[in-house]
Amino acid sequence: MLPPLKPIAMKERVSMVFIEKGQIDVKDGAFVVIDETGIRTHIPVGSIACIMLEPGTRVSHHAAALAARAGTLLVWVGEAGVRLYAAGQPGGARSDRLLYQAKLALDDAARLKVVRKMYEIRFGEKPPERRSVEQLRGIEGARVKKIYQMLAKQAGVEWKGRNYDPSQWDMSDMPNRCVSSATACLYGICEAAVLAAGYAPAIGFIHTGKPLSFVYDIADLFKFDDIIPHAFKIAAKNYRDPEREVRLMCRDIFRQTKILRKIIPTIEEVLAAGELELPKPAEESIAPAIPNPEGIGDVGHRS
Repeated sequence: MLPPLKPIAMKERVSMVFIEKGQIDVKDGAFVVIDETGIRTHIPVGSIACIMLEPGTRVSHHAAALAARAGTLLVWVGEAGVRLYAAGQPGGARSDRLLYQAKLALDDAARLKVVRKMYEIRFGEKPPERRSVEQLRGIEGARVKKIYQMLAKQAGVEWKGRNYDPSQWDMSDMPNRCVSSATACLYGICEAAVLAAGYAPAIGFIHTGKPLSFVYDIADLFKFDDIIPHAFKIAAKNYRDPEREVRLMCRDIFRQTKILRKIIPTIEEVLAAGELELPKPAEESIAPAIPNPEGIGDVGHRS
């Protein structure tokens, strides 16, 4: 028996890898991808935030279990990562964080403070006073449309608005395809970070009613820094496989900007703006019979 794995902290990991057309398994204790010719490619599963599985991949039970123990998110996506079909859950194992997040979302005053903090981080200025969440959402939407138009103009591409149909991917124009591929990469690592921090992807503050509402909230704080501008630059060039170029671009930007070092502290900063304390255990609650071992991973990683 191998010793229990100790998840590496999210900030120390590589952002993501994409895998397609291969059998994912564990051979000789290593996480490997085996292609149709039998060639093995080793994947350092414990040092990756999330693995994006594209069409043509098969995952063994052993491999899925190893990824879960290593705290690595497995995400089943469509071609070029434009659709999310399913995801593993290597994190989200802190009930106090989940209750804290839910408490903030259910308290109208606290939720408004969180939304205002998100607005401030995203646009670099405080939002207008005496505005509701709905009003701030409308102001944000108008500003985002202008940002898209400005970035597209700077890159020299024609922008007709954010409009695409996931069921007819090839019918979308090139700028929308590149932007969608870029945001899909960002959503993957943001979901991994949200889970590693011990929170629930579905409990959002600006976005609501979706399985990844909070992921969208957090991803929006980072997408216009580097990701979208470079996606437009790729759309302006005549690449044979633009989606692949976008994925490579995201990989390089995530590594250069050390974005995984920023996401979890940003989550904590945003939620702290709600000015509520973490819930305390009930007086009648008891500690676990077998204490959880100390790990080197994030607070939400299962030991």
